[in-house]
Amino acid sequence: MRPHLLRLLTAAAATTLMATVAFAQERTVHVYNWSDYIDESVLEEFTKETGIKVVYDVFDNNDVVETKLLAGGSGYDVVAPTGPFLARQIQAGVFQKLDKTKLPNMSNMWPEVSERLAKYDPGNEYAVNYMWGTTGIGYNVDKVKAALGDVPVDSWDILFKPENAAKLKSCGINILDASDETFAIAMNYIGKDPDSKETADLQAGGDVYKAIRPSVRTFNASAYIDELANGDTCITIGWSGDILQAKDRAEEAKNGVNVEYVIPKEGTYVWFDNLAIPADAKNVAEAHEFINFMMKPEVIAKSSNYVQYANGNLASQKFVDKDVLENPSVYPPEDVMKKLFAISPYGPREQRVLNRVWTEIKTGN
Repeated sequence: MRPHLLRLLTAAAATTLMATVAFAQERTVHVYNWSDYIDESVLEEFTKETGIKVVYDVFDNNDVVETKLLAGGSGYDVVAPTGPFLARQIQAGVFQKLDKTKLPNMSNMWPEVSERLAKYDPGNEYAVNYMWGTTGIGYNVDKVKAALGDVPVDSWDILFKPENAAKLKSCGINILDASDETFAIAMNYIGKDPDSKETADLQAGGDVYKAIRPSVRTFNASAYIDELANGDTCITIGWSGDILQAKDRAEEAKNGVNVEYVIPKEGTYVWFDNLAIPADAKNVAEAHEFINFMMKPEVIAKSSNYVQYANGNLASQKFVDKDVLENPSVYPPEDVMKKLFAISPYGPREQRVLNRVWTEIKTGN
């Protein structure tokens, strides 16, 4: 019986060992990021290097993320909130402070970007920058010219003047469904403080969109990429990298659609998307490993090359493709940088005003 017992014990020990190894290999990190926002090979590289499986979900609206985070139990370990939302969520206790001892690659970050991010996260305690960029005008060169003639596309006038919008109506106008940014842009356009939270100023910003609402076809924050690339939309307010992705998709499709992006001369909104860890994250160690991996210069550069957005990692610039790094639409020159503005979070009262006016605009009421 002893050899038989020994075989049973050996088998049991082997089973336990295999279960332990399997458990060790089942480390997971749940990531919630913007759509079309990463080179997927980066996720494969992360798993290969660390053994950590990435469960990757996407969104296209900050409000969706905030609702999930404020409700608690989102199930995510790493999320990517934009600046003003990050600040508000920090105040609400949504995130935990980063353990910087587990993030040695923070030494690669770009001081200027980190300083701007500190507007939302003092001391950079809760988040690190993933990507940053501008919100400007994306347009179909040929269709806009056919509608407006040889008018230079260098000002918000091209879209915000009702007479121009009316001429562009038939070829398709999209307004970015991101009210905090779009209102700031409109307020800056009419000479008001883009960071104003005064009800009268918010309503004045809303009036800019109400005036062109009869000419607007859609309000979205992701579908416009393909719509622009396919020629279904001729002009949109959009994020810099999204527009450049649309340009690339049109060129790859060889469909004759010529897409360009411009930062209007009046200035525009500069945004920062950042990586943070929810307070109730279940895989905190894995979350830190993921963020640290993303801060490797060659890794984040790969995603910048893919999405054509600037990132907050200074050391990465030697790995960023030349046509991305030297593109002023991605990395704006200093004189343009001076015209870029950020905004602080909206309080509950101001947010209600913003939501009400934006709903009125989108519904046409």
